[in-house]
Amino acid sequence: MQYDTLHMGRSSIDLYSNDIGAPFPEITGFAAYVGGSPTNISVGARRLGLRSALFTGLGEDPVGDFVLRFLEQNGVETRYVIRKPGRRTSAVLLGIEPPDRFPLVFYRENCADIELTIDDVLALPLDDVAVFQFAGTNLSREPSRSATLFAAERAREAGARVVLDLDFRPDQWHDTRAFGVAARSALRLVDVVLGTADEVNAAELADAGDVRLEHSQISDARVGGDVETAARQLLELGPGVLVEKRGERGACVWMADGAALEVESFPVEVQNILGAGDAFAAGFLYGYVNGWDWHRAARLGNACGAIVVTKHGCANFMPTLEEATAFAEKHGGL
Repeated sequence: MQYDTLHMGRSSIDLYSNDIGAPFPEITGFAAYVGGSPTNISVGARRLGLRSALFTGLGEDPVGDFVLRFLEQNGVETRYVIRKPGRRTSAVLLGIEPPDRFPLVFYRENCADIELTIDDVLALPLDDVAVFQFAGTNLSREPSRSATLFAAERAREAGARVVLDLDFRPDQWHDTRAFGVAARSALRLVDVVLGTADEVNAAELADAGDVRLEHSQISDARVGGDVETAARQLLELGPGVLVEKRGERGACVWMADGAALEVESFPVEVQNILGAGDAFAAGFLYGYVNGWDWHRAARLGNACGAIVVTKHGCANFMPTLEEATAFAEKHGGL
C-alpha cells in the first residue's frame, strides 16, 4: 500500500489563548497552531510512524500557506490538499479555562474544505490505501457530503477499511438532528466508528432539546441518551466496531457481536481537552493498521490522548510512538 491512512475533512488555523484561566473577553494574545479533526489525526498518525495523507481544501490565502507548510514539515502527504479559489481557510479561536471550560469559536463561512467535490475524489489513490478515515462534519453541507460518501464507497470497493470519526459540532448543522440522519446514512460504508458518548447519542438524536451547549464548548456539547443503546443501534447499520472515547475514563470498544471491552485510561492533569480525541484516533489507527488487538490499540489511543490534554494545542503536540510508549510504560504499559 502507498498509504497506511488517508484522512478527509476539515483543516484550519487554530488560535489558542495564551492566557490560561482567563475568561474569553480578557484574553490578551493567542498562539497559532494547525487544527481540524482529520488534519490532526493525519499528523498524529504520521508522528507515530504511519504513512498518512490528507485530503482537504485550503483557500488561496496566507492561512492556507501556514497550514500547508506545517503539514509538509511533519511529513504528511499533501498532494491531495486542494487550494480552492475564492474560498477561505478555516479558523478556530479557543479560550482555555481548565479544568472544564474551553469556549470555542469556529470561522467556517465560505470555507474551502467543505467545497471538496466528487471530481476531487476521483484523483485519490483509494485503491492504494489501507484505511480511509473521514469526519462527520464533512456531511454537514454539499458538495462535501456527496464527495465524502462517494470516497467512502470507492474506498470500500477497493478493499480499504473505512473509519468514521463522528466529530459532532452542533453549530455546523442547520438542525442538530440532521447530524444523526447524515451519520447513519454513511454507516453502511463504515467498518469502525469513533466518538464520545455525546457524539454517539447525537448520532441517534430524536429530540433537538437533548443537546445542551454551555460556555460555547462546541467540541464538548452534552447530548442526553443511553450510550449503550445508541451504540448498539448504530452497529446494527453496518460497522463491526464502535469505539467510545471516554476521556479520563479511558475507552469502551462496543462490538457488533454484542461484546464490550473496557480499556483503562492514564492519570494526567488536564490543560486543554481539544485535540485529545484526535490524538486517541491517531493512536488507535496505528494499532488498527498494524493488526493489534482492540485493547492494545485503544490503550495506545488513550496514551496519545492523555499526552495531548497536558499540552497547549492539538496537531503541534501529537506524540511519537517512542514518546507514547515511554509514557505508557510509566503507567502499566500498553
